[in-house]
Amino acid sequence: MHLRKWATPLTIGSFLVMGVTGTLMFFHLDEGLNKLLHEWAGWAMLVAVGAHVLLNWRAFQIYFKRPVALGIMVVAAGALLLSFVPVDAGGGSPVPHVMRALSDAPVEHVIAIAGVDLQEGLTRLREAGYPIEAGQAIADVAQGDRGASMTATKSLFVP
Repeated sequence: MHLRKWATPLTIGSFLVMGVTGTLMFFHLDEGLNKLLHEWAGWAMLVAVGAHVLLNWRAFQIYFKRPVALGIMVVAAGALLLSFVPVDAGGGSPVPHVMRALSDAPVEHVIAIAGVDLQEGLTRLREAGYPIEAGQAIADVAQGDRGASMTATKSLFVP
């Protein structure tokens, strides 16, 4: 199949999904699969934009000779670089700090905070695929995977 048949429609479609789900996420109105769809649509957009640039390479090169276009691209690249600068640990949302503390704490403490009986909590974790014993931390059985730690913790708080 020719690139031209799918590159622009995929660019438009992925932009639509990214724009709507990103706006919902920005205003904390996302629910269901919005975040997951946003993340996967980002991959689709990378493929689509890559194909679009490949198809329009000559026209794309011209933008590097136009001061305004070049300025916009430099500002965007600068913003991307700045996004990797660590921010003050005291600012922002406490949620990542709380989740890290829960993940690193002995599992019986987390189970107690969840308001669940110890055996019930251990059973929930094991049924969720996390073979854990009292005294261990969720981070240990999740092997450093933050997504797995979140899923394990969620199994305690959301039956």
